[in-house]
Amino acid sequence: MQKRGAKVIKSFELESEARKKTFILIFAAKIKGKYSYVTAEPSKKRDLKESHRLTSKIFNKKITFALQNFKKRKKMFSGIVEEAAVVTRLVKDKDNLHITLKCSFTDELKIDQSVAHNGVCLTVVDIAGDEYTVTAIRETLDRSNLGLLREGSRVNLERSMIMNGRLDGHIVQGHVDETAVCRSVKEANGSYYYRFEYEADRKMVERGYFTVDKGSVTVNGVSLTVCNPTENSFEVAIIPYTFEHTNFKEIREGSTVNIEFDILGKYIARLQSLSK
Repeated sequence: MQKRGAKVIKSFELESEARKKTFILIFAAKIKGKYSYVTAEPSKKRDLKESHRLTSKIFNKKITFALQNFKKRKKMFSGIVEEAAVVTRLVKDKDNLHITLKCSFTDELKIDQSVAHNGVCLTVVDIAGDEYTVTAIRETLDRSNLGLLREGSRVNLERSMIMNGRLDGHIVQGHVDETAVCRSVKEANGSYYYRFEYEADRKMVERGYFTVDKGSVTVNGVSLTVCNPTENSFEVAIIPYTFEHTNFKEIREGSTVNIEFDILGKYIARLQSLSK
């Protein structure tokens, strides 16, 4: 958020992993005669009217810090899977699991970059040729299906979206809430209907862990529309393209998947609990 009186003092052009350009404006505000407040905000176009050119080392450090904070803020996903990568190696390290995968855009990845794996946001820790490695900690393994991976397993991937890009799916945080079990798969003239069942109780519902008809839910990182929800289950319809380009074609009755409930429902539930 910009402070009152903040002025644009620099502008940057960044290129995302998807090769989409975005402009970052650096705002600064004078406090007691000194430019001591600095923040970075996204913009659809470059502001060429840079009102100040400040080059002091201290100020440049503040600009760098503002850009770093901006990059951290924008780690969000939309549930539009880019491809299903193949697990090539799994290494257990105490309670952690190092997962090495091979995908078509490995050469575009960077160390410390966030990528959603079956809907779980993980950080790239190593890159070697056309393979890269991420690490899942015990909390992640307990809450998701990543601990069930085997060499050769396919994992849905999505790189974080950029702030000025289209939100083709819905807001996905990459924080899996729990796992669900596939109870049925039905083919319907080329499309597929999957029913998933998950553990639910009153406390979870009060916190927003539920689905609504025609609402959104994330299954293995895929943004989907809910059909026929019950207290602890829901259906989703999968079109042929999604079936072929994600790991949905490997999901069978009894398979375990990751689910993330819609963040909007969680916020509404939280507001209701605070207003009581």
